[in-house]
Amino acid sequence: MNPAQRALWYIESHLAEPMTLDEIAEISGVSRFHIVRAFAAATGLPVMRYVRARRLTEAARSLAKGAPDILSLALEADYGSHEAFTRAFRDHFGTTPEAVRAATCVSHLQLQEPILMDSTMLDHLPPPRFEMAKAFLVAGPGERISCDNGAMIPGLWQRFHREIADVPARVGNVAYGICCNGDDASNFDYIAGAEVTDFSDLPRRFSRIRIPEQHYAVFTHKDHIASIRRTVNTIWNQWLPASGFKAADAPNFERYDVTFDPATGNGGFEIWLPVRQ
Repeated sequence: MNPAQRALWYIESHLAEPMTLDEIAEISGVSRFHIVRAFAAATGLPVMRYVRARRLTEAARSLAKGAPDILSLALEADYGSHEAFTRAFRDHFGTTPEAVRAATCVSHLQLQEPILMDSTMLDHLPPPRFEMAKAFLVAGPGERISCDNGAMIPGLWQRFHREIADVPARVGNVAYGICCNGDDASNFDYIAGAEVTDFSDLPRRFSRIRIPEQHYAVFTHKDHIASIRRTVNTIWNQWLPASGFKAADAPNFERYDVTFDPATGNGGFEIWLPVRQ
């Protein structure tokens, strides 16, 4: 099984027990950094949000069947008090545990069913080449991205093409989609940018980042850009665990040269993954 599959197995088979992200990563055989990204790539959900949603879903089902002791459900769902559980339940479902018990049904709730892994990975991922890249600077439109608002990324590229002329000190015609500053909830900063020589005259509305000197595994994505998630999922959940490398805690990025057509999404691009032994 790949890391995301191992994580799903562990979560579903230990749902009523306390668990941490570090424990899930250990069972999955990868680092905390790796499982956060691998799980999100495979499922579209942050791993610990999935855990919470599954626990609350099972609690809601128990309540609809008439479970009398809400505190016991709260403790089973790893909440320390009736109040903390009720607050999380209301935030997630928009109603209270008592209301669900009184209604005796969950048909009006958005439940999180167990995710069954399917074949969302590529049948064949061409092997990467390896590059040692020098440090460089990137600037352009940026936003904080979560699993809920990933659809914002195409809009950032629209801004990039409208505003790239306003980015001073640009180097060449290559564009970069930089993913950086990730957290345990699978949120990250995304910058649709270009290489620049310095930031001194950069307008404040643009994001900026220094990409450090780094060793990369470089993958070529030849298909339409809409299928990028399958490639990313395959890299994190298939290639990386078997490669002998570990993901470095550094920005990763897409690299778009002149062969890529932003109007059609065709032409291919590269995915640069920072790695270490």
